[in-house]
Amino acid sequence: MKFSERWLREWIDPPVDTGTLAEQLTSLGLEVDTVRQLGGEIEGVVVAEVLSVEPHPDADRLRVCRVDAGAGGEPLQIVCGAPNVRAGMKTVLATVGGTLPGFGRLRKARLRGVDSFGMLCSAKELGTSEESDGLLELAADAPVGTSIVEYLELDDAIIDIDLTPDRADCLSLIGVARDLSAKNDLPLSEHACNAIEGVIADTHPVEVSPDSCCVCFTGRVIRDLDLSGESPLWMQERLRRSGQRPINPAVDITNYVMLELGQPMHAFDLDKLQGPLQVRLAKPGETLVLLDGREVTLTSDTTVIADDRGAISIAGIMGGDSTGVDENTRNIYFEAALFLPLGIAGKPRHYAAHSESAHRFERGVDPVGQLRAQHCAAELLMSIAGGKPGPVQEWVDSARLPAREPTLLRQQRLNQVIGIAPELDTIESIMSRLGINVTAAEPVMVDGAEYRQWHVTPPSHRYDLAIEEDYIEEVARIIGFESLPRTTASVRPSFQPVDERRRPLNDIKRQLAGRGYQEVVTFSFVDAERQAILRPDLEALPLANPISADLAVMRTSLVPGLLEVMRRNQSRQRQSMKLFESGLRFLTKGDAVIDPTHGEDLQIGDGLQQQSMLAGLIVGRRAGENWNATADELDFFDLRADIEALFAEADIGATRFTGIDFDMLHPGQRAAIVLDGKTVGWFGRLNPALEARLDLDALPLVFEISQLALQLRPLMHYREISRYPSVRRDIALVVDEAVTWGELEATLREAAPETLREVQVFDIYQGEHLEAGRKSIALSLVLQDMSKTLEDADVDEVVENLVQAAASLGATLRS
Repeated sequence: MKFSERWLREWIDPPVDTGTLAEQLTSLGLEVDTVRQLGGEIEGVVVAEVLSVEPHPDADRLRVCRVDAGAGGEPLQIVCGAPNVRAGMKTVLATVGGTLPGFGRLRKARLRGVDSFGMLCSAKELGTSEESDGLLELAADAPVGTSIVEYLELDDAIIDIDLTPDRADCLSLIGVARDLSAKNDLPLSEHACNAIEGVIADTHPVEVSPDSCCVCFTGRVIRDLDLSGESPLWMQERLRRSGQRPINPAVDITNYVMLELGQPMHAFDLDKLQGPLQVRLAKPGETLVLLDGREVTLTSDTTVIADDRGAISIAGIMGGDSTGVDENTRNIYFEAALFLPLGIAGKPRHYAAHSESAHRFERGVDPVGQLRAQHCAAELLMSIAGGKPGPVQEWVDSARLPAREPTLLRQQRLNQVIGIAPELDTIESIMSRLGINVTAAEPVMVDGAEYRQWHVTPPSHRYDLAIEEDYIEEVARIIGFESLPRTTASVRPSFQPVDERRRPLNDIKRQLAGRGYQEVVTFSFVDAERQAILRPDLEALPLANPISADLAVMRTSLVPGLLEVMRRNQSRQRQSMKLFESGLRFLTKGDAVIDPTHGEDLQIGDGLQQQSMLAGLIVGRRAGENWNATADELDFFDLRADIEALFAEADIGATRFTGIDFDMLHPGQRAAIVLDGKTVGWFGRLNPALEARLDLDALPLVFEISQLALQLRPLMHYREISRYPSVRRDIALVVDEAVTWGELEATLREAAPETLREVQVFDIYQGEHLEAGRKSIALSLVLQDMSKTLEDADVDEVVENLVQAAASLGATLRS
């Protein structure tokens, strides 16, 4: 928010200099980014009149001017290249020996063989604007020879404040002045606009759809205007110093009212409207040519203002070219409305139509400021361009107006938070000065002392006041954070016991790093289309105000972010990588693949859940180029080994891998991770059917596991190592192809005695001497007793029991 200090002081003029004023603004939370003094570097710059303009003899774009600089002197010869220079105009002249910001002291110059005794100036060269639209044209009655510092009131400063998004009320002069008024305990200057009554009965029909984001709409017809001239110089200068470019009186006034009162407005050329104005949602495929000349296709959730031809403005964001006001406009329709923030949020980015109006509507506009803006705009316009106003039309949807609920403010809580005990009169005075409605509540007794309480309700323009702490902050702001005592907090060191049943996340990360993985951190919001390709079964939570269309929903899995990192690295010729990420995923309903209620997942409310996950990705070669290494590609078993290592390190012994029906993964290279009967994760190769749809150069192997499942671990129990020798016995079981090792292992361990220490697969065979659809799994069994040396009979008995147990899966002992 950029504004002129002189303009601000017309609203509130505390007895402090510019530096102290800037410090006050910063202490109020309105952080001053820059303060730029005007006029300090300007000397010898005066109002001048161009007497004649002749072509330059040797330059097509230059003109030779005779200029009257006043003081009874001879006209000066000035060479000028501005396109708008003409005889009879009043403008700004920097004379020889004078100074301008950034130019230093001016000297006589010779331009393409013609002497120039000074320089005619634009607003940019004076430092009042960042743009140059030719020479600064002054009023016809500007006194020639007068110092431009005096005439343009350049003894001024441009203050630029950096506002936080919650302080939309300070996107106006009156908002900043309110805070300074409360800070200095000074009243605001009277700036009441006269209520302009209609002198004609003309209105224009308006229809407001309840589906739109409009909750208040005001409009007014003004006829018989003369917009052929320019806005008065004082208004143009205030606009320039606020970063706005003057255009014509009607448009300038809407910008002026917005900057002063915070209420965006729009002016339609009344004669260009066809039929009633309609405030509604855009129709599918509807298009609009904006004021900047671009044609945009509107989405069906965009509120527009339309007539019988179609959309003529994106409500609250930017007007359309077809009904724009220009110097030939004679009749206008002023619109001042209230559009809800949720209806505007995200649309400026979507349409690349960032505007000052949208900036304010996205953050919240005072719901009772529309009528005042209409009257101020009409009064200003009639004073500049004449005209006959009609009555103000007003439509309000009271049920959807932003509500202002009272909050209980406790004196005891206020004292506790800010560290001091302000006087009761001080607290109530601050609330009153800020426009906060205060009603006394019943006092309470705390530790034998009586404390006051109040019901406080924010003014209509303060959207940021909602809870008790907000009001406590207001008291601290006005008192001054710098005035609060600086005391060292009294802290007694305490040590929390370490939960041995939970493995630290950093241990898991270090283990993955030791296996060659690199950690990445991606956004928690992802592209909706790409996520739907991977997990169409999960409904994503949309963002109300996304950064971009590519980051519009909360992630239901960490895999989309990893795939995007892989794709970006592969575009930079990095073909092999092992990546992992830990973070939250967000679910609107249950996950049929991973149990979303495992352990301590946080329930957000309204059926929403967030779950801590660990995900990883591997792709490319197993090892880098080496004369002594083969160029093998990473495969399913490499990923399985990494996952087994993660669970083995935590001594989580009840983990097993089973088959899984999961379309995201390759049908022949996928598995579920089951812990204590619950699916806590999955891994496998990405489905080849997704490669082209996701624009990938290779199919990676991916995994995703509940983070809590990896962190929880049993307490360690130690026992004596057996003093007796172990015995190994190898057997081969023939099973159906559909039987997985995980199922067979679980069956064997359930039937095994404590003497069975290890079960390992060392061979799988299919082919000759086996029935079709059957396979042979060769196992090594290691047995060891704690109290004796095992005899062959003991081992035979164990083996026989295991074979019988495996028979439940259709297994037979291979001879």
